[in-house]
Amino acid sequence: MKLSLLLSTQLTQLAKEVIVLLQNHITSLGFTPVIHFELEGCYQNKHQFKGSTIDFALINLNLKKLRIDGEVIPEYWQQQWEYVSLFNGQTPLKEADNLTSTIYHLPKLFAQQGIEKTFIKPVVWAGDKGKLAIGCDNIFSGETRDVHIPNAIQMNVSVNNAKGENIIINHCFGEYLQQCFIETSLGCSLLYLPEEEAFERFALKSKYGLAAELCSPTDISGGHQGSIALYKEKGKHNQAMGEKPLLFDHNNDVLLSENQWHETARIEHRLGASSIYYNAYINIIYGLLNIIDALEPLKNNQCKSLLNASDVKVPLPESLMSKNDSIGAIELFEKEQWFATSINRVERLVNRSECKSESQNNNQLGDELKKMILAAYQTQALFLES
Repeated sequence: MKLSLLLSTQLTQLAKEVIVLLQNHITSLGFTPVIHFELEGCYQNKHQFKGSTIDFALINLNLKKLRIDGEVIPEYWQQQWEYVSLFNGQTPLKEADNLTSTIYHLPKLFAQQGIEKTFIKPVVWAGDKGKLAIGCDNIFSGETRDVHIPNAIQMNVSVNNAKGENIIINHCFGEYLQQCFIETSLGCSLLYLPEEEAFERFALKSKYGLAAELCSPTDISGGHQGSIALYKEKGKHNQAMGEKPLLFDHNNDVLLSENQWHETARIEHRLGASSIYYNAYINIIYGLLNIIDALEPLKNNQCKSLLNASDVKVPLPESLMSKNDSIGAIELFEKEQWFATSINRVERLVNRSECKSESQNNNQLGDELKKMILAAYQTQALFLES
């Protein structure tokens, strides 16, 4: 595995410094950010499509020994898996550590069980076979064809107040936080789509006729079913959120339940591509900056007045690089000002002595971090394995 500058020690250390800065600022406002990742991937062994041979309990025991707050479970497609974060009260910085460590260790843990290849990449080409029956969501016809599996990294975001209560439900805060993510996602797409194959993932439905089989989002959209979804009473599939069983019958079927959706309300940013080049620390920063943007008007009861009624779906870049009239993700990030400016602004508000910076040469943290991110792409290191 080639190590790119995007995952360099120097960039990681700077990103950690920025995370601490932002966490301290949010704490000073009286709130606690809650961010969790989900990561999809696939594996391959000698007996492809013959069912799972993974001992997931053993994998999860080893993750626990590594002090990773997460578990791996089987996903929808054969030989597809998903890492899900556990709610252990970890800070956003620890959550970034968790995902980074998982991406590093999981291929080794799968290899211990005889798995030849572990894929942490945006698309696993011909990863499964099948075709859904007409009008069905989960029943396959007798016809088979290659299914190219899209794999995502999803970031789930909520915020607690000083009492430990989830404020996504309050004062239109959830709607405004969702709007913040929608407005910043295009210019910052480079952060969560770090390699060229990430953009091929968005074309799978139309290019290969897999619209019935695949449900991954392909644009920037809101609501409770979009790519930046706000889940309150209803989830992605219109299911009741936070449903907890209270009474069972003799067959263990639920007789009585209650919906505690206040606890599970959140924003789900569903556009990230599974990739060994995904920098969890930079994406945590992206999440924290949006939280800060939403918290400030909350203090002044302005969230509702700042909401717009737009429900426009915004197309994503088609590539890392600009082509003809299509601006690529790299150029979009070069031109956008919000990311670096927001970090610089918080830096001025927080006591710098708490961050103990020694390597910035009097440059502002936001400018320095953005410069280092863009420098990673100037090396062309990410294109070697695309």
